[in-house]
Amino acid sequence: MFRDHTKVVQIGNKVIGGGNPVLIQSMTNTKTNDVAATVAQIHRLETAGCEIIRCTVPDMDAAKAVAQIKKEISIPLVADIHFDYKMAIAAMENGADKIRINPGNIGGRDKVAEVVRAAKERNIPIRVGVNSGSLEKELVEKYHGVTAEGIVESALDKVRLIEDLGYDNLVISIKSSDVMMCVKAHELLAGQTKYPLHVGITESGTVTSGNIKSAVGLGIILNQGIGDTIRVSLTGDPVEEIKSAKLILRTLGLRKGGIEVVSCPTCGRTNIDLIGLANQVENMVQGYDLDIKVAVMGCAVNGPGEAKEADIGIAGGIGEGLLIKKGEIVRKVPEDALLATLKEELDAWGKS
Repeated sequence: MFRDHTKVVQIGNKVIGGGNPVLIQSMTNTKTNDVAATVAQIHRLETAGCEIIRCTVPDMDAAKAVAQIKKEISIPLVADIHFDYKMAIAAMENGADKIRINPGNIGGRDKVAEVVRAAKERNIPIRVGVNSGSLEKELVEKYHGVTAEGIVESALDKVRLIEDLGYDNLVISIKSSDVMMCVKAHELLAGQTKYPLHVGITESGTVTSGNIKSAVGLGIILNQGIGDTIRVSLTGDPVEEIKSAKLILRTLGLRKGGIEVVSCPTCGRTNIDLIGLANQVENMVQGYDLDIKVAVMGCAVNGPGEAKEADIGIAGGIGEGLLIKKGEIVRKVPEDALLATLKEELDAWGKS
């Protein structure tokens, strides 16, 4: 397993690499200098399960806001920097726990050296990020287009630059919106570096398409033992990124805890609003810290059988439904009481 042998990197009060749990990240989409809005969003993300948060730092107002934001959140804050090396330094001076830069667009070796000097003084990790969309012209020409090989070479060149400057507190990120190119790049990179990898499918799209691309790409990469921290990039509410990331990790057996909801796809036997009920259940269980499986089934005929592997479940009928535990029918309840009955059972489960 590659991730068992990567370098351990401390990010604020969290660690990644060296076989530590794969941590979940997201990025705020508020204006960073709007401290109240940014903090409010980070609190929502923390509640959802975000473990590291990134904020853009495009100007000095945003850099100064980092210090205020840090006072009101409990997870590490990563400053995202492009083009202006001074913003990276200012963000670190204001308490950023980690910075994300692309050394290729930060302004030359001398500017990178200034950023590295500031990071070294504070022992702040640097995430070296390379995206397929910003691949250097010479590498595009060398590999006859944007390729996984070019992305990896670009990333390793930038890592060597920082290593030559005497610093190795690094995390590497290589991203592409092309899922299989991203997979191949990670497969090539994993055996060539000791640094922990931040994995994600960039610009993956809306909640629907982005989730599918991310699940496929991250699933393949993570299942090979590659990746130490992840972000599911979605065009939408960043809380959706956390929900998706948690489910991807749980599905791969890389994360335990949290209620897993299974539900049937509906058929002609369904006599209740199963789709609405399943969505209500999925939203409701977000507030429980239980490591159990909950089944939501559409009919009372097959419900107990289909839910037999779940810890608890409900199955709809005509005007009534069943409460099921470990595949056994416990009792019948009115249809409109199914959700409330399930909630009561989960509340009791959490106290048992």
